[in-house]
Amino acid sequence: MGFDLTGLAVLSGAIGIGIGFGLQKVVSNLVSGIIILVDKSVKPGDVISLGDTFGWISQLGARYVSVVTRDGREFLIPNEDMVTGQVVNWSHSDEYVRIDLSFGTSYADDPHLVRRIAVEAAKGVDRVRADRPVVCHISGFGDSSVDYILRVWIRDAHEGLASVRGGVYLALWDSFKAHGISIPFPQREVRLMGEAKAPAPE
Repeated sequence: MGFDLTGLAVLSGAIGIGIGFGLQKVVSNLVSGIIILVDKSVKPGDVISLGDTFGWISQLGARYVSVVTRDGREFLIPNEDMVTGQVVNWSHSDEYVRIDLSFGTSYADDPHLVRRIAVEAAKGVDRVRADRPVVCHISGFGDSSVDYILRVWIRDAHEGLASVRGGVYLALWDSFKAHGISIPFPQREVRLMGEAKAPAPE
């Protein structure tokens, strides 16, 4: 018909390439969503952490996974990040989660007594599982304290970890005070030097 279609062909090719690049992430998220559904690596109700995000999965979408944190914020994480990133699923195979807590006591305190008191104190904290062993070990000798690590188990990570840590530390504080065990802290000596005196006139 006398029309030169060369320019139209080039334009349509450029538009096609642009659309292809634009849909690349969309297609990747869709495929990643199918992978998540097939391998069931995560599912609604699972407690996960991805980078700085910690919460439980609210729903699985075609393009993203909805994760709700303890402070009520909802993160929409692309499915591709869930597949290619390092995701910690706290409740993948079972609901048990171990929490490690570090503390230190004075060198004057008997470490055998400290370990027994720490274990008994932790067992009395709500949410600490009685059907899993609570253990306490010496982790090292610090500059001003004997360092310990206390390990407890919970089964409801979706309720948060901070409350359990706080409860255990508070129980340790009360038990140590009741048994006369001291928690040392670094002490520093600061000397203030006076101004240099001016030389006496000759």
